Amino acid sequence: MTHSHLPSSYWSRRHAESVLLDIGDDVGALVLYVDADLHQREIEVCPLGVEAQRTHSAVLERACNGRVVYAAVYPELPGGEYEVCWGDAPRFSITPGAVTELRLE
Repeated sequence: MTHSHLPSSYWSRRHAESVLLDIGDDVGALVLYVDADLHQREIEVCPLGVEAQRTHSAVLERACNGRVVYAAVYPELPGGEYEVCWGDAPRFSITPGAVTELRLE
């Protein structure tokens, strides 16, 4: 997928700004940590058994508590069971009103 509406420097630079998460009631969020080799890649997640409802996020380099991490953030996911659509990635749960953190090995 191309990101033509944003300058190329957006995808390659380190992001130090905060991420707005829209969680509460029946919605949670996911922060998916990955290795640096996935920087700028898009990774999809979907509810278990519902591949037609895939959603994607780009892996960005982020400054977090004085260190560098590579992460894709999914700011608004309905509560439930999910899977990462990437190889043998683990399944995970989204709890409404909470942030799930997952490391993709």
